[in-house]
Amino acid sequence: MGKRGGFPGGMGGFGGMNIGNLMKEAKKMQADMAKSQEELAQKEFEATVGGGAVYVKVSGEKQIKEIKIKKEVVDPDDVEMLEDLILTCINEALRKVDEAQAAQLGKFNIPGLM
Repeated sequence: MGKRGGFPGGMGGFGGMNIGNLMKEAKKMQADMAKSQEELAQKEFEATVGGGAVYVKVSGEKQIKEIKIKKEVVDPDDVEMLEDLILTCINEALRKVDEAQAAQLGKFNIPGLM
């Protein structure tokens, strides 16, 4: 009769890797990721549109910190243009946060994370 129980080849199911070492590595990676996320949250990202007509600053946590609008761009007869400039500027700043997050957390190479 063959062996009962266990895994074929006696590899322990993890290619011979010690489960203790695997857990230790996972905890280290988790701590490194938390540190990276904290560092990212402390950063600020800026964007401008319309030749500097609208300026936005956001945190790494995607919180709007500051919006500046030049007086020359405020036209009561063309509010839609100002709205578009503001939306474009905010979306650009948030895109920068997303890029930084992908670069920061992408180094951990965890499938399905990013």
